[in-house]
Amino acid sequence: MLKRHLLLGLGVILILAGFALLILNQPHTPKPVRQFPEPLIPTARPPAKTITYAPTLTPTPTSTPFSSTEQPPSLTPTLAPISTPTSSPFTKISILWDGRPRWGVGVAIGPISRYNIKPLRLGWYLDWRARPDPPRPEGIEYVQMVRLRGGKLTPGLEEISQIAQSNPGSLWLIGNEPDVKWQDNVSPASYAELYHQAYQTIKSADPTAKVAIGGVSQPTPLRLKYLELILQAYRERFGEEIPVDIWNIHNFILREERGSWGVDIPPGIEEDRGELYEVDDSGNIEAFRRHIVNFRRWMAEHGFQKHPLIVSEYGIPMPEDYGFPPERVVAFLRGTFEFFLTATDPALGNPADGYRLVQRWCWYSLDDTTYPTGRLFDPQTGAMTAVGEGWASMVSQFVSQ
Repeated sequence: MLKRHLLLGLGVILILAGFALLILNQPHTPKPVRQFPEPLIPTARPPAKTITYAPTLTPTPTSTPFSSTEQPPSLTPTLAPISTPTSSPFTKISILWDGRPRWGVGVAIGPISRYNIKPLRLGWYLDWRARPDPPRPEGIEYVQMVRLRGGKLTPGLEEISQIAQSNPGSLWLIGNEPDVKWQDNVSPASYAELYHQAYQTIKSADPTAKVAIGGVSQPTPLRLKYLELILQAYRERFGEEIPVDIWNIHNFILREERGSWGVDIPPGIEEDRGELYEVDDSGNIEAFRRHIVNFRRWMAEHGFQKHPLIVSEYGIPMPEDYGFPPERVVAFLRGTFEFFLTATDPALGNPADGYRLVQRWCWYSLDDTTYPTGRLFDPQTGAMTAVGEGWASMVSQFVSQ
């Protein structure tokens, strides 16, 4: 009997040991750190990196940061020279577009009037909708947006017409990231149809309005293919080139892989992969610049060089504990402003704006809670964040008090 019990006990021990080995041999899957409403961000925190932040606001006039063995030297933008190097590096830079500062902000919660935005010196803002009577504190411009979710215009055509009539001269953005399935998510053919309806309605109600194409999430080759399908669909459907007053993009740096985190694959595109960016690339200033240069090259190749270009949304959506503390976000912010204000190229830029590559830009965001890393104000307290203070300090260098 004793021998039988010993054998039984030994068998149980061997079974438990086998289960333990099986568990140890399974691949390790990190536990989710948190859940997000969209698969924009991976749920597992990436490995920590040691990064030194030493940003500078002084551009190098002779630098050519965009050169590549695959790009013709004649298309390599250079930074505009600074006329007075001993003073603020932005003293001679034109910070105005149509009489207002070029930079704006996206208002996720709002209203914008509840915050003390004066230190930000904003020229414009948007809140991803169209409004008949939007608040305009400090006299800033409000940019209207028509959404395309579900394959329909929001607001409808009648309301669009009324808003256009009561807000003459407004800038209208038709769609928000139509290339992203959890944003407006429309096929190229559907976008062409909806854009035509919105454009004709707006121009009939207000001939002075400016209409911009909806911003794709990032101007990568995969997204440029999506835009080319829109141009083709419009041409085939209406027998003419798509009428665009202002070109518009977003400029995030996110992974393009079907079913993965990031911005996935645009509707109507067969590829399963595009740019396989990693989490840390979200703050990669060189990738940011490369996107803009490549898109300006695309514009020139398609006959749109003389058109203004705006970047109506960009920033760092990754959480702070994924490697993006406020000082790194501010360094990225400064780098983008430096680039926007100084990057020119006679072969690519807008000739009406000193051949600058970008005419206006909009930071994400003023007050978001879902992706709070780059927000300038805390919507709970109304207080300015560390990133907001960095912004205010930066713009005070080139806007007179």
